[in-house]
Amino acid sequence: MFSKTCEYALRAVIYIAQQSKQNQKVSFKQIAKAIDAPESFIARILQDLSRRDVIQSAKGPTGGFFVNQQSMNQSLADVVRVMDGDKLFVDCGLGLSYCSEKNPCPLHNEFKAIRANIQQMLESATLGNFNDLLDQQQLFLGRS
Repeated sequence: MFSKTCEYALRAVIYIAQQSKQNQKVSFKQIAKAIDAPESFIARILQDLSRRDVIQSAKGPTGGFFVNQQSMNQSLADVVRVMDGDKLFVDCGLGLSYCSEKNPCPLHNEFKAIRANIQQMLESATLGNFNDLLDQQQLFLGRS
């Protein structure tokens, strides 16, 4: 459903938000290890997310990546759009370019409902939503 890049981005921003709640900045190496992702891949993803103001970064010995209070309220749908665009929310389930309300593919109506549910779930979930459950170890991002 998500590209591998988007999967890593979602895991990374949730992890960064959790660390930011505790006023910690994290390096791309820490993030990569915590979410079980390749360092070089994560470094590029974090640059993109930082340039698009989804996350923040600070340079220097006490620097790293973090999420400010305003960014804690961004939705996971925002992250998906930065990484993968709107494809998940608008494209045909079979990948047909001509699929539409007037020319529906065999999956059109069912997939339209699924897309709407996924979009609603991602729009309502913010970067900071999962902090308490992660802290209580009711949710996990990496290997336990």
